[in-house]
Amino acid sequence: MATSQTLFHTKDIRNIAVVGHAGSGKTTLIETLLEKAGVINSAGSVGKGNTVCDFSDQEKHLQHSLDASVCHLETGGASINLLDTPGYPDFIGRALSVLSAVETAAIVVNAQMGPELVTQRMMDFSSQRKLCQLIIVNKIDAEDVELEKILTEIREKFGRQCLPLNLPAQQGKAVADCFFEPADQTPDFSSVDAAHTEIVDQVVELDEELMEAYLEQDDELSLEQLHDPFERALRAGHLIPVCFVSSETGAGIKQLLRILSELMPNPMEGNPPEFFNDTSEKKAVTVNADDADGHFVGHVFKVNVDPYVGRLATFRVHQGTVKTGDQIFVGNHRKAIKLAHLYRVQGKNLEEVSSVLSGNFCSVSKIEELHFDTVIHSSHDEDDLHLGFIKMPPPMYGVALELTQRGQEKKLSDALHKLTTEDPSLKIEFHAQTNETVLRGMGELHLRIILERMKNEFGIDVSTQPPKIAYLETVTRKSEGHHRHKKQTGGAGQFGEVFLRIEPLPRGSGFEFSNKVVGGTIPGQFIPAVEKGVRQVLDDGAIAGYPLQDVKVIVYDGKHHPVDSKEIAFVAAGKRAFSDAISKAKPIVLEPIAKIEVTTPNNYVGDITGHLSGIRGRIAGSAATAGNRVKISAEVPLAELGDYQTMLKSLTGGEGTFTMEFDHYEKTPPGVQKNLEKAFRPASEE
Repeated sequence: MATSQTLFHTKDIRNIAVVGHAGSGKTTLIETLLEKAGVINSAGSVGKGNTVCDFSDQEKHLQHSLDASVCHLETGGASINLLDTPGYPDFIGRALSVLSAVETAAIVVNAQMGPELVTQRMMDFSSQRKLCQLIIVNKIDAEDVELEKILTEIREKFGRQCLPLNLPAQQGKAVADCFFEPADQTPDFSSVDAAHTEIVDQVVELDEELMEAYLEQDDELSLEQLHDPFERALRAGHLIPVCFVSSETGAGIKQLLRILSELMPNPMEGNPPEFFNDTSEKKAVTVNADDADGHFVGHVFKVNVDPYVGRLATFRVHQGTVKTGDQIFVGNHRKAIKLAHLYRVQGKNLEEVSSVLSGNFCSVSKIEELHFDTVIHSSHDEDDLHLGFIKMPPPMYGVALELTQRGQEKKLSDALHKLTTEDPSLKIEFHAQTNETVLRGMGELHLRIILERMKNEFGIDVSTQPPKIAYLETVTRKSEGHHRHKKQTGGAGQFGEVFLRIEPLPRGSGFEFSNKVVGGTIPGQFIPAVEKGVRQVLDDGAIAGYPLQDVKVIVYDGKHHPVDSKEIAFVAAGKRAFSDAISKAKPIVLEPIAKIEVTTPNNYVGDITGHLSGIRGRIAGSAATAGNRVKISAEVPLAELGDYQTMLKSLTGGEGTFTMEFDHYEKTPPGVQKNLEKAFRPASEE
């Protein structure tokens, strides 16, 4: 039987993803919020492993979040759903995957470090999702922090629209309210009046009538007058509020709860997520969060495979209401699925509920059809509905897996399937040329955690080979290709002839196949065979053995034989014609470029920059941080960073740290490409 729950209207719900760099104190901050709101009796500690959100054995051991966790609290008449996310660059895929479920991204900044690599990335990705943004500067009570300098750096990096709702006071032991109840307090820098005026000026800029009233009336604008234009400013990115807190001492926590409940948008106020019915994503479909009686539409943003619960899928209700016992559809599957149980999640605990309103989160178990990014719905009218695509950073690191015990192939396959179901930033590849199964992830730590889970949870021991660099191939100009496949074996023959054109596409576009054959020179039933042959080259590479991308193939002519033409003949002809076209299109090899941030004591800066330059790195800039340290930003080919951790330890006597993530692909230098081409031996030539 479902447990009772306080019923909230959609307008009372707040959905907030708490994101930011590792070490910024996200989990501890959430713990303090839960305690202040009366959800838990006392705040747990990451060090003790008793927090609501970091509950897995691995998270307790590492003392860092490795997956997104869901929790909720009630305050000020609002029901607030919080998503705690990992801060390591290696686990950014887990953080990005939940942005589709919220209206607000709360970006937590470590007051000791300032904006770091993941801070920037989450600001960028949340902007892409058109989320409202809130910057929370945490650890304001730490020693040697320069909070005025941090605010200046935030505004320089993210814009002048970053304005404080409060200011630190008493050397970070308290905060001075600059918005709700601005009083005659003395902050550690600036002034309450100046900060309040700046916020109000920024808000009223988007409302001409309110601007006139503001200029004419003697009294300050009321909170009621400011509410709607405040929401508009948030939605437009015209205002990014900044607040100062300490999750350790509780400074600013009471006001932060008020900010979340009164100022952050509800599902009807935030920018609506973009749903589409077509793959081109040119025309958005309206999904109404305020339509409680409309068709149910939900989106799965998190999947976990628990050894006891089974598959647990967590989704956001975007429209309508879902109840226990409802029949729902998964994507374009025709068969309905019954929802036997609905759960509300609080960390690792599941609370059974009878219904969930639009705007809220919900979990269901043991439905194998549910995957990450699945749309579920109550009507076939939404069969083709999908959420707008958010581009995940591609997994850069790869290891070739080899079982240490024979006969575990099925067990390995099942484990990899479950792990990739949970983590959208994991990828499995099978390389036919080398007969290798390659597991790709976001970084060395990411893969190490996955391999530990394979051993501890699934009982699978594997050996690994050094990571291979995920090079890509592409073409740089238009060309044409042709091949006639003719083979006679005894009485049976094979015949197929293909003419095609290829064109380069913009970087990141992928692959397009177009059939422009007229007059039936290639019968329609053989066109898929031509595409199959083309795709074989895409997968296996043409010049260096790496996947080919960003190319359009147009098949425009060919020949067939009424007796001898078979699928296998057109597969071969399509493959060879495509290879012929590539050879004339100036093919190049692309290499992944990583964005790296190195933090080092001042006296090692010269050694670090010199080494980065020596491994084909481009220095992007440097900035002083607390503790007489410098943060160096650079772009470096991933191929040069295989043993960077060891090198950095040697250069800095173990005092340097670094973070890195994929940034983009670019053309390899001629010498590198030549070596890669030399090492390539097509399967037919071996």
